[in-house]
Amino acid sequence: MSETAPYASKPELSLGRLHSTGPSPTRSEFQRDRDRIIHSTAFRRLQHKTQVFPQHSGHFRNRLTHTLEVSQMARSMARALRLDEDLAEAVALSHDLGHTPFGHAGERALHTAMQPYGGFDHNIQAMRVVTRLENRYAEHDGLNLTWETLEGILKHNGPLLNPDGTPYGKYAHEGLPAGLDDIPAAADLRLSSFASLEAQTAAIADDVAYNAHDIDDALRAGLIVLDDMVDVPLAGPIVREVLERYPNIAPKRQAHEVQRRLITSSIEDVIRTTAANILQSAIKTPANVRDAGRMLVTFSPETAEAEKGLKAFLFQRVYRHETVMVPVRQSETIVTDLFARYMTTRDLPGRWHGYAADAADENALARVVADFIAGMTDPYALDEYARLFDARPDFR
Repeated sequence: MSETAPYASKPELSLGRLHSTGPSPTRSEFQRDRDRIIHSTAFRRLQHKTQVFPQHSGHFRNRLTHTLEVSQMARSMARALRLDEDLAEAVALSHDLGHTPFGHAGERALHTAMQPYGGFDHNIQAMRVVTRLENRYAEHDGLNLTWETLEGILKHNGPLLNPDGTPYGKYAHEGLPAGLDDIPAAADLRLSSFASLEAQTAAIADDVAYNAHDIDDALRAGLIVLDDMVDVPLAGPIVREVLERYPNIAPKRQAHEVQRRLITSSIEDVIRTTAANILQSAIKTPANVRDAGRMLVTFSPETAEAEKGLKAFLFQRVYRHETVMVPVRQSETIVTDLFARYMTTRDLPGRWHGYAADAADENALARVVADFIAGMTDPYALDEYARLFDARPDFR
């Protein structure tokens, strides 16, 4: 890897870890973060968590394969922009560790159930996973990640904001968002500032990845065909070019060619636009990035507008297709019912039974229950539902 730019994060200048560790002779601090994330239990569980399509219905993306695609794209963009690839990769690999079973349907249901207790957010939950819930180390809870990786997990989509749009910390009396009030870190995570360029790169890689692979999975599921997309913003010109140039190859090959070109054009657009943003904002240091007042790793205005059109198409034709909505509704019911049962009986299995029993009040119990449910895989959630309700929903 070539020397990083002055505005890239520097592992040797990291604000450190909550629990001090000796230096590694072979790895940078951000490489150590990446490795700790990959070896975590929460990371392995992603292979059994839904992305869009339930896993029993075919070889579609799951949370793990999605995360790996995001990681590859983040690293490629970081290399082109002369950022720290390892930090970008660490944030990308950890960005979905807080996701519930059953994809966004599970998250919506858990957020609704947690409304009386401050709500649920998967980015905050990822912070809870890496700082409290992973129990691998002899001397401390959590993965003991660097400040920069924790910041990236929490703020890769931008500063945390109050419901009225003002940043947390603007007024002295403001508290922390629900679920963050007991999160330990080596230093103030500066909730009102922007995260590093590496974290922003991981965030936009997430958008590029799911735009492309949701099209691919929807085509494979038979919800759409390529001809449906010839007039869709962002993807339409690519679809027309592929169909004109390769009219006689198999549809699967046409679909892959569209996906490949969409990823390439999106990433190249981000790299060009971000380089211009950095120059325009006179970014010289990582501190300049945090104080820039805006996201710097972005699509061009034209691509951003086209991407909105693509997302609208996917929402209407894919995410709200009845084939997807049947398991979505069942998933929401499962999560809602599990939460209500655990809150009533405190009948959680294993070590979680003790955590629930020790909860001092209803708010504390609700957070224990949310932590437990969020960590479930899809199959485990179904098993728990069968144990508690003597029923097993069929998503087909």
